[in-house]
Amino acid sequence: MLVQFFVFCDAATPWQLGFQDPATPIAEGIVRFHHDLIFILVFVCIFVFWMLIRIVLHFNVVKNSVPSHVVHGTTIEIIWTIIPAVLLIIIAVPSFALLYSVDEVVDPSVTLKIIGHQWYWSYEYSDYETKAGESVAFDSYILPEDELSIGDLRLLEVDNRIVLPVDTHVRLIVTSADVLHSWTIPSFGVKIDACPGRLNEASLFIQRPGVFYGQCSEICGVNHGFMPISVEALKLEDYVSWVASKLEEELFYLMFLSFSQLCFILFLAFIFFGRSKVSFKFYFNQIVKALKKIK
Repeated sequence: MLVQFFVFCDAATPWQLGFQDPATPIAEGIVRFHHDLIFILVFVCIFVFWMLIRIVLHFNVVKNSVPSHVVHGTTIEIIWTIIPAVLLIIIAVPSFALLYSVDEVVDPSVTLKIIGHQWYWSYEYSDYETKAGESVAFDSYILPEDELSIGDLRLLEVDNRIVLPVDTHVRLIVTSADVLHSWTIPSFGVKIDACPGRLNEASLFIQRPGVFYGQCSEICGVNHGFMPISVEALKLEDYVSWVASKLEEELFYLMFLSFSQLCFILFLAFIFFGRSKVSFKFYFNQIVKALKKIK
């Protein structure tokens, strides 16, 4: 884990000033756009400050005791109108292209539903179902400090990580069960608002395996700072194995739940009918028949 952070910056680090290392085409586009924009901004700032200093040094009472009375200049007005307009167009075109590329969903192979709660996340993989018709779903809470292992990141680790495949188109559907939240992974270049009663959608294409961290980025109450997000990106074959294991866990849980319900019903039958003249075996057979009809 520690070696990974020396190679890739997939979580916030102390005194960090730049972006986390991008893991999706969207994040790469954001980083490139930022660098290009900074170049333009630095050029504009240098030019403006140079003009200010030049005006202060050369247009003062010492060097110009008699000020000029020029109040209009067509050429200079055309220049300072056209050049900023061109710069704004140069900035706007890639900005809008990048903005709308986040909304494009290209035939997703995996759909992940995300629900924000106070103060945890719920996830559901609706593409997979057990034999009982249940999808893979789980809640994800922050991992307490006393359960952290060596190399774990404080306030960023969770008890149940999201697992997604690399080199695969993933669709994210985000909503909230109570108040406003925001599902954010900086390395993915994704920040999706979770609004009650509304579904927001985005796409992902993770390019490399790893563990990526994020947090809720919308103030949502007293424990807003304790809603981390952890995504583990795996190769496709490893992801398929993970899905198969989760489906087996869901099936085992449902079987255990059904068995527990049956034992409870039999216990009630024994309490109410165990001492009657009718045999307990009769009620057992009736309960089994009823369960088969329900199934």
